[in-house]
This record gives sequence, C-alpha cells and structure tokens, in this order.
Amino acid sequence: MGQLEGKSAVILGAASSGNMGQVIARLFASEGAKVMVAGRKEEPLAQIAGEIGGTYALCDITSHEQVHAMADKARGEYGRVDAAINCVGWGLLSNLLETSQQDLDAITDLQFKGTHHFLQAFVKVMSEQAPTGGSIIALSSATTKALINNHAAYIGTKRAGEAMVECVANDFGHLGIRANSVSPAFTESPMTAGAFQTPGLVDAFMPKYPLGRLNTSDDVAQACLWLCGDHAFVTGQNIQPNGGLTLRGNPQATDIEAAVGAAMAKMQE
Repeated sequence: MGQLEGKSAVILGAASSGNMGQVIARLFASEGAKVMVAGRKEEPLAQIAGEIGGTYALCDITSHEQVHAMADKARGEYGRVDAAINCVGWGLLSNLLETSQQDLDAITDLQFKGTHHFLQAFVKVMSEQAPTGGSIIALSSATTKALINNHAAYIGTKRAGEAMVECVANDFGHLGIRANSVSPAFTESPMTAGAFQTPGLVDAFMPKYPLGRLNTSDDVAQACLWLCGDHAFVTGQNIQPNGGLTLRGNPQATDIEAAVGAAMAKMQE
C-alpha cells in the first residue's frame, strides 16, 4: 500500500513538461493518491492527468476566483482535499535598482498575492474537514536563507510566502491543518535549462553543498510526500531538501563570474 493510499491531492504549477509540479504529481500518484494537477496550459495538464489517472483544472494563481474555483472543483470531485501544493514561481533575476514596476507587480501578484489566494482557498476547504484537516505546502526557495545577488524581489516575495505559511499553521492548526514550506536550491528543471547550459555555472554552486551534489526535483518531491503523509507531526516549518546548502550559502555574483570566466577560457584554449 502506498503512503498516500486513499488520499487526494491538488498540485498547482504542473503545466510544463517535466517540471517540479509534474514530478511531485507522478510520485503522489504512484503512492496511491488521487491527484488533480493545475496550471495555465491545458495540453500538458491533460497529458499528465491521463498518465497518472488523475484530473486537471485550468488555474492562474494570480486570479482569486480561479484559485478558489480550483479548490472547490477538487473538493467536488474527490469529496475532500488531503494535500495541496503550490509549485508556482518565477525566478526573476534583476538588480534592485533596475527592477521595473511592471516586473515588481507581476512577481507580487504571482508569489505574494497568489500564495495568499492559494492558502485562503485550501484553508477554507480543509477547515470543513476538521479535525483531520490536511497538509498545505508552498514551495519556497533556499535563497530566502542563503542569499544570492540580484534576486531582491524574488527573495522578498518568497520569504513573505513562508511567513504566511507560518500564520496558517498558527491560526488553523486546531482544525488539523498543517502548513509548511519546502525550499529547493539550484535545481535542474525546464525553468533553469538555460542556466544549466552555461559553462562553469554549476561549478560555482557545487562546493556549497555538503552532501556533494545539487538537489533534484525528486528530492523535493520526496520531502513533500513525507509532509503529506500520516507520520509528519510538523507544521509551520521551512524544510530544506537541498543537501545542506544553507550551511555554506549560495555563491555570490563574483564567484559565479569567476567560475563562468574560467570555463569559457578553458573552452577557448
């Protein structure tokens, strides 16, 4: 019997082939959960839902109405929602002095207001399931603990999401609702494909991981699985399944420039 046998889960941010949301969805389904995947692109959602025997919902996290409709749809289809995971994010790389108002509004809508919509919608659904509640997870980032240059708007909104998760844990724990955040570090995925192809970039990060490798999407999925199972007596916490990066901190801009420069010079020899 799987660890999530008989449970239902909603995973928002699973509309890109092979992204972290899809990796989590596949793992949860393999562990027996009924899974609803959600996001903005119908074709990839329909494809993965078919693969895992689940359902899907179109949802833009920046829309209060769409997020609440998604939560209501999941409750209507499954009877209850045991796990809800928000995988949505945008790795905005921008110097504080150069960040446009347009980008600031966009990342605030996505990672602050959107996270609020998500938490509100699933707290509402899970409150009706008291005292068994459910598990809510927001994917955050190791950068909120291990700072990296030129990510002020990204880090600020992700850290705000962690704070909202803590508030949910504190305010609604009596209903059996557990709320936690999970923080990947530099992870190979469709969103970071370009970065991983940059010569020398990974070299700058590798020495920062005590366990000797970068975390994978599967590492993150396994952390989410544990938090959504029956044995995690955990709430209001920020979980770091990233091989100890926060002990040493991320490389800074000068470190990255030196590693990339060295790799480029070696290629030209």
